Amino acid sequence: MAQASPLEFPPFHLDVANEQLWRGPEQIHLRPKTFAALRYLVEHAEQLVTKEMLSQILWPGTYVSDSVLMVCIRELRKALGDEARAPRFIETVHGRGYRFIAPFATGPQLVQSPRSKIHSLPSAVRNPDSAFSMVGREAELERLHGWFEKALSGERQLVFVTGEPGIGKTTIVEAFLGRLAAEDKVWIGRGQCIEHYGVGEAYMPVLEALGRLCRDPEGGKLIDLLSQYAPTWLVQLSAVVKADEFELLQRKVQGATHERMLREMGDAFAVLTAERPLILCLEDLHWSDVSTLELLSVLARRQETARLFVLGTYRPVEMLGNGHPLRAVKQELQLHQQCEELRLGLLTEPHVAEYLLARFAIGAHGRASLQQLARAIHQRTEGNPLFMVNVVDYMTAQGVLGGAGETRSAAPLDVPENIQQLIEKQLDRLSLAEQRVLEVASVTGADFSAAAVAAGTKMTTGEVEVCCTGLVRRELFLRPLASANGPMGQ
Repeated sequence: MAQASPLEFPPFHLDVANEQLWRGPEQIHLRPKTFAALRYLVEHAEQLVTKEMLSQILWPGTYVSDSVLMVCIRELRKALGDEARAPRFIETVHGRGYRFIAPFATGPQLVQSPRSKIHSLPSAVRNPDSAFSMVGREAELERLHGWFEKALSGERQLVFVTGEPGIGKTTIVEAFLGRLAAEDKVWIGRGQCIEHYGVGEAYMPVLEALGRLCRDPEGGKLIDLLSQYAPTWLVQLSAVVKADEFELLQRKVQGATHERMLREMGDAFAVLTAERPLILCLEDLHWSDVSTLELLSVLARRQETARLFVLGTYRPVEMLGNGHPLRAVKQELQLHQQCEELRLGLLTEPHVAEYLLARFAIGAHGRASLQQLARAIHQRTEGNPLFMVNVVDYMTAQGVLGGAGETRSAAPLDVPENIQQLIEKQLDRLSLAEQRVLEVASVTGADFSAAAVAAGTKMTTGEVEVCCTGLVRRELFLRPLASANGPMGQ
């Protein structure tokens, strides 16, 4: 096989006889169940493989939840550099199952075995949302792994990943958890906070995470542990408890207090993590109920050893206004050095160029225009990863950007509709005064003074400065610029 250029990845090879997946000379390690899933999908390429079919192949005669199968598919996509939103290998047929969609052909045998049947899978080099989505985030990913190492030693960790919408919080969390899930030596519980109107359910994301863990193949251990150490929590997970046991459990926890629930979960996590490390991942904590935040505070403050890693994401724009309780909890924990924060910044122009170079495998003839294109995209998106990917996708779909990264038109870089909707949603949440300030500022120019905006409104310079300061603090649309003539915005 010819050596691949730096811009190309060698194809994947599936060695069925030896149950190995290769990419060029490199073996990609898969768990047996994960390899079996890949083999079955490849052997039934272009066909719908239902969840039921795949479950029976992987776990014959055993009932498993959809979440177990999803973990298996997620591991496959990670190994192949695939992405559910823009699949190149495994397509999700919503509500039904999966379909292997990549073409393949029998290729040269990398492993010398007369029984080897090897399929060659195309490289994922042009998948814009997989490996390339981590461009510019290597240092942040290493910091997460450094904190996890502390948790492994028994020093419990609470880490907040924060940044503006589209900055890549979920992407870096997925990459971090994906590496650890492949090792199969850690419990990973995931819960999602949901925007609600009115009072939300107490502990909702934590209960979701516990429910998923209880339904996993080894969930029986967790159910037994909760029954012994945290019955007030198990009684809220009725779907994983037998009917007769549930009645006994209800009587056991009758009259339980809020304080008892907090104490029980602290005890349960300490015992659970003695057997295996636990990662509790809670996304979008800016929408969290107050009880969940209180639990996080209790878990972070406890002094006994626990191999516990709590990972939470939030948007500052949602948290800094209206006296959000997360702000107070985080500040108190930071004051006592009981939590860490990983703030994701915008990508630089070289990062944009790196993304384009990798995504389109740009040849030597296209290098001259690469920097110019990267500069234009960076100016348009300011380095927001979500905006960047969507703008490139939009340019490609509109024929402005070719498959090799060359520009085919001098048309301006329009903003994709989905990004416009996101911006409009943010604008709708602002006060009328803030909306007016931004409206006038957009006409004044990228750099402006409070006095210039005040001249175009019925507001005083002081009122404009208050609006601008609030927007800057919430990381919305503006950032401060130092000037000898007074406060400036951009």
